[in-house]
Amino acid sequence: MAFTLRTDAELDMALAELTEAMGLSRNELIRRLVLAEAERRRDRARLDAVLDRELPRHVVALEQLGE
Repeated sequence: MAFTLRTDAELDMALAELTEAMGLSRNELIRRLVLAEAERRRDRARLDAVLDRELPRHVVALEQLGE
């Protein structure tokens, strides 16, 4: 699947720096960055779900630790 990415001078320079430093094509760099961000967001959502479920069970202990 193809799409066009419009860049400005700042983004173009950043892409050039990163592709050279990492030895990747622009396509592969953007692919990796997008996939990594998506994974970070999924991880954060899973962590938030665990915290929402578990923190209320330990609220008294946490409050005592904070004192």
